[in-house]
Amino acid sequence: MNTRMNAPLLAVLASALCMLNVNGAELEKTAASAELRVMTFNLRYASNSKPNSWPERRPVMKACVRQCNPDLVGTQEGLYGQLKDLASDLPDYTWIGLGRDGGSKGEFMAIFYKRERFEPLEYQHFWLSDTPETIASSHWGNTNRRMVTWVKFLDRHSGLTFYFWNTHLDHAVQLAREKGADLIKTRVEDLKTDLPIVLVGDFNAVAKANPAYDILVDKAGFTDTWYAAQERKNADLNSFHNFRGPSQGGQRIDWILVKGKAQTTSAEIVTYAEGSQYPSDHFPVLVQLKLGE
Repeated sequence: MNTRMNAPLLAVLASALCMLNVNGAELEKTAASAELRVMTFNLRYASNSKPNSWPERRPVMKACVRQCNPDLVGTQEGLYGQLKDLASDLPDYTWIGLGRDGGSKGEFMAIFYKRERFEPLEYQHFWLSDTPETIASSHWGNTNRRMVTWVKFLDRHSGLTFYFWNTHLDHAVQLAREKGADLIKTRVEDLKTDLPIVLVGDFNAVAKANPAYDILVDKAGFTDTWYAAQERKNADLNSFHNFRGPSQGGQRIDWILVKGKAQTTSAEIVTYAEGSQYPSDHFPVLVQLKLGE
């Protein structure tokens, strides 16, 4: 049998093998999926006023986050010193954020993430106003400045790339909530991406009972992980409790939404406390997600 091959045939075979390798790599990247524990947590801004001062709440918050063991946490209301305290207490995490009044001033929409697992590829901040790139801008009747912080992450464990967005809509002005939700919708559409997007926050609006929710879920195409979850814990509780502890009513204003390929295994309103001390006036919401499926 003649085992010799001419040079042109070898070149064709080599090219075919190369294409197979490239296509296999693309398929692997497309098929990548990641199991994530995601939390949204309004921290309640730090204060020395008792009861529920930050020094009293800090060790309880540390214990709460450690017990829940989230991979990513979207926080709201944290002040710069408070966030530094939390980062010191949770050395497995680092964070990205900007004060809503610029630099280290004002409340943050800080995103905490496990430093060894995730690599930030891009990040941005913008304000919920008619001039989103102007620091501390506000135009819709709200006196508190509202903003978004987002990060594009690479999950080093799975190779999956995804977006994580974090916000805090206004507590007082419905118009500001709706226009803020609509701006988030527009900015998400501007990404022009098929990558998964996780949007978390304190939306100051009850899920399924406010037009801001309708804008993000019905019009922007996000899925509420709470209703998508196969299992839910503490489903009848309100997520805001004002340091009074669990109360029934099912009024959940702290949401975790997803867009793109995602499955939700479980969702929980976390009622962690030590004695009568709660870590915040909001309960954190925790979900187990599988992105990229």
